[in-house]
Amino acid sequence: MLTKTLAARHAVPSRLDAGEWHTCTVLPTLHAGRVTLRPLGEGEVDELTAILMRPGVREWWGSLDDSEHTREGLANDGAAFSIEVDGVLAGWLGYNEETDPDHRYASLDIFLAPEYQDRRLGPAALRLAAQWLFGQRGHHRLTIDPACENVRAIRAYAAVGFRPVGAMRRYERGADDRWHDNLLMDLLREELRVDDPPID
Repeated sequence: MLTKTLAARHAVPSRLDAGEWHTCTVLPTLHAGRVTLRPLGEGEVDELTAILMRPGVREWWGSLDDSEHTREGLANDGAAFSIEVDGVLAGWLGYNEETDPDHRYASLDIFLAPEYQDRRLGPAALRLAAQWLFGQRGHHRLTIDPACENVRAIRAYAAVGFRPVGAMRRYERGADDRWHDNLLMDLLREELRVDDPPID
Protein backbone atom coordinates (compact mmCIF):
# COMPACT_ATOMS: atom_id res chain seq x y z
CA MET A 1 0.00 0.00 0.00
CA LEU A 2 2.26 2.84 1.23
CA THR A 3 5.32 1.22 -0.28
CA LYS A 4 6.21 3.13 -3.44
CA THR A 5 8.33 6.12 -2.39
CA LEU A 6 8.96 8.22 -5.47
CA ALA A 7 11.86 10.46 -6.43
CA ALA A 8 11.11 14.08 -5.52
CA ARG A 9 9.92 16.29 -8.39
CA HIS A 10 10.03 20.07 -8.16
CA ALA A 11 8.33 21.02 -11.42
CA VAL A 12 6.03 19.44 -13.94
CA PRO A 13 8.32 18.05 -16.66
CA SER A 14 7.76 18.93 -20.29
CA ARG A 15 7.49 15.23 -21.16
CA LEU A 16 7.10 11.93 -19.35
CA ASP A 17 10.39 10.13 -18.83
CA ALA A 18 10.09 6.58 -20.15
CA GLY A 19 10.60 3.77 -17.68
CA GLU A 20 10.26 5.85 -14.53
CA TRP A 21 7.55 6.05 -11.92
CA HIS A 22 6.33 9.56 -12.42
CA THR A 23 4.02 11.93 -10.61
CA CYS A 24 2.43 15.24 -11.44
CA THR A 25 3.51 17.65 -8.70
CA VAL A 26 0.86 20.29 -9.40
CA LEU A 27 -2.40 18.55 -8.62
CA PRO A 28 -5.81 19.88 -9.58
CA THR A 29 -8.83 20.10 -7.35
CA LEU A 30 -11.59 17.80 -8.63
CA HIS A 31 -15.27 17.97 -7.66
CA ALA A 32 -18.29 15.72 -8.08
CA GLY A 33 -21.29 16.45 -5.92
CA ARG A 34 -20.38 16.08 -2.26
CA VAL A 35 -16.91 14.67 -3.00
CA THR A 36 -13.77 16.74 -3.60
CA LEU A 37 -10.24 15.58 -4.35
CA ARG A 38 -7.61 18.21 -3.61
CA PRO A 39 -3.88 18.35 -2.81
CA LEU A 40 -2.95 17.43 0.75
CA GLY A 41 -3.19 20.38 3.11
CA GLU A 42 -0.54 21.39 5.61
CA GLY A 43 -0.75 19.20 8.70
CA GLU A 44 -3.21 16.74 7.15
CA VAL A 45 -0.74 13.85 7.09
CA ASP A 46 -1.14 13.60 10.87
CA GLU A 47 -4.93 13.57 10.56
CA LEU A 48 -4.76 10.92 7.86
CA THR A 49 -2.39 8.80 9.95
CA ALA A 50 -4.96 8.91 12.75
CA ILE A 51 -7.63 7.67 10.31
CA LEU A 52 -5.33 4.80 9.28
CA MET A 53 -5.15 3.69 12.91
CA ARG A 54 -8.92 3.30 13.26
CA PRO A 55 -10.73 -0.06 13.15
CA GLY A 56 -12.20 -0.61 9.71
CA VAL A 57 -9.10 0.89 8.10
CA ARG A 58 -6.15 -0.37 10.15
CA GLU A 59 -6.63 -4.06 9.36
CA TRP A 60 -6.28 -3.48 5.61
CA TRP A 61 -2.94 -1.70 5.73
CA GLY A 62 0.57 -2.88 6.33
CA SER A 63 2.75 -2.19 9.32
CA LEU A 64 2.35 1.32 10.70
CA ASP A 65 5.02 0.90 13.37
CA ASP A 66 7.44 3.21 11.54
CA SER A 67 5.66 6.56 11.74
CA GLU A 68 8.10 8.34 9.43
CA HIS A 69 7.65 5.67 6.74
CA THR A 70 3.87 6.00 7.08
CA ARG A 71 4.05 9.78 6.76
CA GLU A 72 6.28 9.56 3.68
CA GLY A 73 3.90 7.04 2.12
CA LEU A 74 0.92 9.31 2.66
CA ALA A 75 2.75 12.32 1.22
CA ASN A 76 3.81 10.09 -1.73
CA ASP A 77 6.05 12.86 -3.09
CA GLY A 78 2.99 14.90 -3.97
CA ALA A 79 1.08 12.16 -5.78
CA ALA A 80 -1.79 12.10 -3.28
CA PHE A 81 -5.16 13.74 -2.80
CA SER A 82 -7.14 14.47 0.31
CA ILE A 83 -10.71 13.29 -0.02
CA GLU A 84 -13.28 15.74 1.31
CA VAL A 85 -16.96 15.03 1.79
CA ASP A 86 -19.10 18.11 2.36
CA GLY A 87 -15.91 20.05 3.11
CA VAL A 88 -14.68 17.62 5.80
CA LEU A 89 -11.50 15.53 5.50
CA ALA A 90 -12.75 11.98 4.94
CA GLY A 91 -9.81 10.04 3.50
CA TRP A 92 -6.87 9.76 1.14
CA LEU A 93 -6.24 8.73 -2.46
CA GLY A 94 -2.76 8.15 -3.86
CA TYR A 95 -1.51 7.21 -7.30
CA ASN A 96 1.66 6.24 -9.13
CA GLU A 97 2.34 6.38 -12.85
CA GLU A 98 4.44 4.11 -15.06
CA THR A 99 5.51 6.09 -18.10
CA ASP A 100 7.39 3.48 -20.14
CA PRO A 101 5.57 3.98 -23.47
CA ASP A 102 5.25 0.21 -23.92
CA HIS A 103 3.77 -0.36 -20.44
CA ARG A 104 1.97 2.84 -19.45
CA TYR A 105 -0.54 2.67 -16.63
CA ALA A 106 -1.33 4.24 -13.28
CA SER A 107 -1.94 2.49 -9.97
CA LEU A 108 -4.32 3.76 -7.30
CA ASP A 109 -4.80 3.36 -3.57
CA ILE A 110 -7.49 4.75 -1.30
CA PHE A 111 -8.90 4.73 2.21
CA LEU A 112 -11.87 6.38 3.89
CA ALA A 113 -12.66 6.91 7.55
CA PRO A 114 -15.16 4.28 8.77
CA GLU A 115 -18.09 6.70 8.95
CA TYR A 116 -17.72 7.40 5.21
CA GLN A 117 -17.60 3.77 4.11
CA ASP A 118 -20.52 1.92 2.48
CA ARG A 119 -22.01 5.18 1.18
CA ARG A 120 -20.71 5.05 -2.43
CA LEU A 121 -18.21 7.80 -1.60
CA GLY A 122 -15.15 5.65 -2.33
CA PRO A 123 -16.33 4.84 -5.87
CA ALA A 124 -17.14 8.53 -6.41
CA ALA A 125 -13.58 9.51 -5.41
CA LEU A 126 -12.04 6.78 -7.56
CA ARG A 127 -14.18 7.82 -10.51
CA LEU A 128 -12.92 11.41 -10.21
CA ALA A 129 -9.30 10.24 -10.12
CA ALA A 130 -9.83 7.84 -13.01
CA GLN A 131 -11.38 10.52 -15.20
CA TRP A 132 -8.40 12.78 -14.52
CA LEU A 133 -5.80 10.05 -15.12
CA PHE A 134 -7.49 8.99 -18.35
CA GLY A 135 -8.41 12.44 -19.63
CA GLN A 136 -5.55 14.65 -18.46
CA ARG A 137 -2.66 12.27 -17.81
CA GLY A 138 -3.18 10.18 -20.93
CA HIS A 139 -3.42 6.72 -19.41
CA HIS A 140 -5.48 3.90 -20.93
CA ARG A 141 -5.28 1.46 -17.98
CA LEU A 142 -5.46 1.74 -14.18
CA THR A 143 -4.78 -0.85 -11.49
CA ILE A 144 -5.68 -1.32 -7.83
CA ASP A 145 -4.83 -4.23 -5.52
CA PRO A 146 -7.06 -4.74 -2.45
CA ALA A 147 -6.59 -7.59 -0.01
CA CYS A 148 -8.48 -10.67 -1.21
CA GLU A 149 -10.37 -10.68 2.11
CA ASN A 150 -11.46 -7.03 1.77
CA VAL A 151 -14.82 -7.75 0.18
CA ARG A 152 -16.11 -4.20 0.78
CA ALA A 153 -13.21 -2.68 -1.18
CA ILE A 154 -13.49 -5.17 -4.03
CA ARG A 155 -17.20 -4.41 -4.34
CA ALA A 156 -16.54 -0.66 -4.35
CA TYR A 157 -13.85 -0.93 -7.03
CA ALA A 158 -16.05 -3.14 -9.19
CA ALA A 159 -18.73 -0.42 -9.05
CA VAL A 160 -16.30 1.89 -10.87
CA GLY A 161 -15.55 -0.75 -13.51
CA PHE A 162 -12.42 -2.45 -12.13
CA ARG A 163 -12.24 -6.14 -13.04
CA PRO A 164 -10.34 -8.90 -11.26
CA VAL A 165 -7.15 -10.02 -12.99
CA GLY A 166 -5.86 -12.56 -10.46
CA ALA A 167 -4.61 -13.19 -6.97
CA MET A 168 -1.11 -12.12 -5.97
CA ARG A 169 -0.10 -14.67 -3.36
CA ARG A 170 1.51 -13.53 -0.12
CA TYR A 171 1.77 -10.10 -1.67
CA GLU A 172 1.57 -7.84 1.34
CA ARG A 173 2.38 -8.03 5.03
CA GLY A 174 -0.66 -7.02 7.04
CA ALA A 175 -1.20 -5.34 10.38
CA ASP A 176 -1.06 -8.81 11.96
CA ASP A 177 2.52 -9.21 10.61
CA ARG A 178 1.41 -12.09 8.35
CA TRP A 179 1.67 -12.21 4.57
CA HIS A 180 -1.68 -11.87 2.81
CA ASP A 181 -2.95 -12.43 -0.72
CA ASN A 182 -4.11 -9.41 -2.70
CA LEU A 183 -6.36 -9.21 -5.75
CA LEU A 184 -5.00 -7.37 -8.77
CA MET A 185 -7.83 -5.48 -10.50
CA ASP A 186 -7.60 -3.28 -13.56
CA LEU A 187 -9.72 -0.79 -15.45
CA LEU A 188 -9.47 0.20 -19.10
CA ARG A 189 -10.48 3.66 -20.22
CA GLU A 190 -13.59 2.44 -22.05
CA GLU A 191 -14.73 0.38 -19.04
CA LEU A 192 -15.06 3.30 -16.62
CA ARG A 193 -18.60 3.36 -15.24
CA VAL A 194 -20.07 6.84 -14.93
CA ASP A 195 -23.65 5.76 -14.31
CA ASP A 196 -23.49 5.42 -10.52
CA PRO A 197 -26.68 6.52 -8.71
CA PRO A 198 -26.63 9.76 -6.69
CA ILE A 199 -24.62 9.66 -3.45
CA ASP A 200 -26.61 9.53 -0.23
